[in-house]
Amino acid sequence: MRTLGAIPSLRSSRSPFIALLWLVVVILAAYKSAQAILSSDITSLAAALLIVVVTAVFVAVMNEWRRGFYLLVAWILFEDLFRKFLGNNMAIYFAKDVLALILYLAFYKTRVAKQVEKFSIPFRLPLIVFFWFCILQAFNPASSSIFYGVLGLKVNFLYVPLFYVAYVFAESEEDLRRFFSFCCFLVIIVAGLGLAQSIIGPTFLNPQTLQDDIRELSTLYRAAPISGLIAYRPTSVFVSAGRFQDFLIVAWVISLGFGGYLLLRTRRGRTLVSITIGLVAAASLMSASRGVFMWNLGITLVVIAGFLWGAPWRQREAIRVLRTIQRTSLLIGVGVIALVTIFPEALGSRIAIYSETLLPNSPVSELVKRTQTYPVMQFKYAFDYARWPYGYGLGTCTLGAQYVARIMHATPMNIGVESGFGNLVVELGIVGLVLWIVLAASIVLSTSKIVIELRGTPWFPLAFAICLYAILLFFPMMFVGASAYQDFLLNSFVWLLLGFLYRLRQYPKAFQMAQAQAASGAV
Repeated sequence: MRTLGAIPSLRSSRSPFIALLWLVVVILAAYKSAQAILSSDITSLAAALLIVVVTAVFVAVMNEWRRGFYLLVAWILFEDLFRKFLGNNMAIYFAKDVLALILYLAFYKTRVAKQVEKFSIPFRLPLIVFFWFCILQAFNPASSSIFYGVLGLKVNFLYVPLFYVAYVFAESEEDLRRFFSFCCFLVIIVAGLGLAQSIIGPTFLNPQTLQDDIRELSTLYRAAPISGLIAYRPTSVFVSAGRFQDFLIVAWVISLGFGGYLLLRTRRGRTLVSITIGLVAAASLMSASRGVFMWNLGITLVVIAGFLWGAPWRQREAIRVLRTIQRTSLLIGVGVIALVTIFPEALGSRIAIYSETLLPNSPVSELVKRTQTYPVMQFKYAFDYARWPYGYGLGTCTLGAQYVARIMHATPMNIGVESGFGNLVVELGIVGLVLWIVLAASIVLSTSKIVIELRGTPWFPLAFAICLYAILLFFPMMFVGASAYQDFLLNSFVWLLLGFLYRLRQYPKAFQMAQAQAASGAV
């Protein structure tokens, strides 16, 4: 049985080709390193080291695709940290995409060898239709460059195969618990660093000189309109406060769902999840983000109601669910009291921002505007563009389009609105929006059936949390935000979590078979 601590170490393959590749890489890296040292060229030295690292990762993942899955998840979370300290280097920015492709290649090699099971995606028809429509839109004559279309295809579809990879990865519950425990460790690090940065300020986890493209994203402040109190919006290991906010949302869903599963299934890992929940709650409060505050508050209420609805009442497990809700509330309360006691000014500025801008009785409340008026207005703006019936082409207002204009010297399109649904209309036309809604609805309906099927079992809390995250990302978050699905963090996690969700439905049968075998063995 595999354990997290037993992930195979990096080692060379017995293949003559791999051995030759290693020899060439080592000689080339040694030569480049010597040249760089003699000329005091730090950039060339870093490039030589990068060649060795990339080759080592390639060999390691090709030997065992499961370690590539762990590496990809970890790199997705920490890529931005290297990126901002290396001057927003584009080679770092695309590293996760290269790692994903290496993972898919290793996985495909294993599948060809018939070492993994086949699985048909339940919503494959709407997914295929949407994919081919996007292919056509990549060649839209209104687009100033085909590279916008390439960007759009990468952003929208590169991480879709993680659905199948995650499904095959979770062969057993031990694999599931190991992976989510690994995620909890990563969440604790990222959330803890973000919490510290919210108190220390932008000098922590940021280089002295930030590259122009990310300087403003990493040094944002928010002010309370009445009291005038100012709070720094932390970025943690990311290049922007917005991505850290996205991270807190997905981390909150994962920690609550995994915590509910452990509550009903096993005692192992409960302390880890409790720490994760406490840190994410504190980091969310200190993020100075009204969006995170509202999203995570809403998620909490829905999760509580869902857990109570799906709890195994016949086994009297609902009492344990209620106790856990009480303990979680107590843990969050203790965390808030600690922040008030130790850092009253830092917490006070955040509370002032939330209360003065979100409470309905505040004279400067923006609750209605930010949740209703503004999103609807931005969506309507999409229909002010002349080509709204058929769009300007895939990727023309996608997140990262500025890099296409800068690197590939494409003419900037300068189009888009602050609504995900609106941007779908601008890029793909009204037909693209309809196809997106059909695809999203198919995914939600399919996952909802699994949630209902698992109701009353220990696997229900995790299934419910994943389904809730998919609903939020594909519908309200896409409608309210400009680029929710286009953020590689939210995008990659929704597909891998969906893969785990479809695997969950097989665990009850496996559990019953194991019990039957144990009973027959005892007899």
